[in-house]
Amino acid sequence: MADGGQGVAHIDGKLCFVDGALAGERVRAALVRRHGNYDEAVTQGVLEPSPQRVVPACAAYARCGGCALQHQDHAAQVQDKQAQLAEKLARIGGVQPAQWLDPIVGPAWHYRRRARLGVRQVSRRGGVLVGFRERRSSFLTDMRDCPVLDARLAALIGPLRALIGGLSVAAQVPQLEVTATDDEVLLVMRHLAPLSDADRTALADFAAAHGVRWFLQPAGPDTVHPLPPGGDCLPTYRLDAFDLELEFGPLDFTQVNFAINQKLVALAVDLLAPTPDQPVADLFCGVGNFSLALARRGARVLGLEGEATLVARARGNARRAGLTDRCSFEQANLYDDAPAALARIGRCEAWLLDPPRSGAQALCGAVPKSAPVRIVYVSCNPATLARDAGLLVGQGYRLARAGVVDMFPHTAHVESIALFERT
Repeated sequence: MADGGQGVAHIDGKLCFVDGALAGERVRAALVRRHGNYDEAVTQGVLEPSPQRVVPACAAYARCGGCALQHQDHAAQVQDKQAQLAEKLARIGGVQPAQWLDPIVGPAWHYRRRARLGVRQVSRRGGVLVGFRERRSSFLTDMRDCPVLDARLAALIGPLRALIGGLSVAAQVPQLEVTATDDEVLLVMRHLAPLSDADRTALADFAAAHGVRWFLQPAGPDTVHPLPPGGDCLPTYRLDAFDLELEFGPLDFTQVNFAINQKLVALAVDLLAPTPDQPVADLFCGVGNFSLALARRGARVLGLEGEATLVARARGNARRAGLTDRCSFEQANLYDDAPAALARIGRCEAWLLDPPRSGAQALCGAVPKSAPVRIVYVSCNPATLARDAGLLVGQGYRLARAGVVDMFPHTAHVESIALFERT
């Protein structure tokens, strides 16, 4: 299986990625794109199915680009992702863990609490479409349900299509950001033209009928505001094992799978195993997802983050949790000015890294002489994790443990966690 979830074949000696095919299957496929070193094809019929093949749960799966692996048994998906992580670590980083962690898994359906849904007015398809893009296309999928979205969000797709279709700005609404917390549902509507009074009334009526809260985004992210004014209390998510409730902005980064995030934070803290009053650096700390949990376990945490808004949010979360004596947060450029960031960290005995897909190459390539004893690295890209693992091992660390985190079932996305120990 390829990284993108396609089956890998060779046709007349040339590599071919076959969408919709599983390893070991014999399929009838149609070529859709030719390249110099490889081709792309789409499965049109399965002649000899894999034992891993299952019937997709979504009626729109054949068209929708939101998922890539609903035709594969969920447990097999996780096994393949673990194999992809192992292959990347060995091939790119030249390393392998001393011990494999059991995969972190959770519900396979209705797990996704946050999503960006496209919106498009398409008269020939009956009005407004709301959903994910089609595969290999910029068109939106004609859908009225989604089995991976939180059930409350999935139930709103049809009503949202009807609502937006009746707005005066229907053709100027390109997307919706949707969030379902434990307690409420929030919708952020991007609109490229001013709303009329009738539009605002329609949105307010929809909110009352469906029990949701609206935020409007007329321009950039800094223009997001609640409708009506005054209803701007922020959403929250919980980390029950640490008695924490964290606020986040409607467009702030948080994990989309809240159930898996609970398990991920607990595992990261256990792997880092901070001792009382041990100084710990949380790099790319966001709203304090790991920082506050580490502080609850007794560590003294310095969180560094590149976005000023997230730094402010993390400080607010520390205040609400009563952890300001154990947590401090600062803005820092963790990419282009790693030496300055490392100077701020000082002699922290443990690091937690949770970078975006580009990884933490600058930090991992410049670990100071006062190096941390342990580093826990949470990754959303196994290729950059493998690259950075090679850098750390080259500076005197060993990859003690690693494993996958099933944050996005039925997609090809691979999340993982690794523990490095100073030798």
